[in-house]
Amino acid sequence: MAVQISSKNFEKAVLNHSQPVVVDVWADWCGPCRMLAPQFAAAEKELEGKVRFAKLDADKNQKLMRKFKIMSIPTLLFFKDGKLVDHMTGVTTKAAIVRRVKP
Repeated sequence: MAVQISSKNFEKAVLNHSQPVVVDVWADWCGPCRMLAPQFAAAEKELEGKVRFAKLDADKNQKLMRKFKIMSIPTLLFFKDGKLVDHMTGVTTKAAIVRRVKP
């Protein structure tokens, strides 16, 4: 199950994590975010133990939204070795998420 993250635990949960991390930036009111959720969960299941999956509530974490210049949700942020290496905006498929994570 995806880890819930916020500005309080972002550094430990994402930047200092030993595995690659995929962060789903979402909001309760966002229809496309709800459409992405099953694809995100399926990718998490496929990559279990190899990649950390995390969810970031956009409405409650405006500072991180500004830091990563997120203007639209859903947005997926891909981190490796504590650095942002890629991002995707909008609804996507499980296969596309998995492809972005695998080397």
